[in-house]
Amino acid sequence: MKEAPGGRPDAAGLRVALLRSAFNREVVDGLLAGAREALREMGAAEVAVIDVPGAFELPLAARAAAQSGRFDAVVALGAVVRGETDHYEHVARAATDGLAAVARETGIPVGFGVLTVTEEAQARARSAPGPANKGAEAARAAVAMVHVVRSLGGVRGARGSKGRSRAQNRESR
Repeated sequence: MKEAPGGRPDAAGLRVALLRSAFNREVVDGLLAGAREALREMGAAEVAVIDVPGAFELPLAARAAAQSGRFDAVVALGAVVRGETDHYEHVARAATDGLAAVARETGIPVGFGVLTVTEEAQARARSAPGPANKGAEAARAAVAMVHVVRSLGGVRGARGSKGRSRAQNRESR
């Protein structure tokens, strides 16, 4: 894996989409700041911030970003805090499963920066500036996975017109 100075993954030349969920904005903005700083330190060429309504909507936005052909990696940022109903479990599971499916199906790395916590204090701690910021961790993981996937022969050159895979392009002919 290519590394930048300091042992961080090297993001030089990479284009990264940061998806920001609107729910729990203060927490998510902390994750966004951490991800932006990590990508800056790694030397990312382009960072695009894309707002989405909530964590449930992150997988669809991640799929659109991955299939656009504009990005080498996607980082999904959100916070789901347990409430009084089972809504938390449904949203957290949908976001988790959906984002994992996007990465598997598109071959584009998706950094998982979605906090699933039982109380707001936990979310604030994980989104605060510093080494425990989960947005920064998700950004570093996404960049590292770009290099892993490329070293295994994936992603680079695998996208054709309109961000479709080679197989999809063959099927449309």
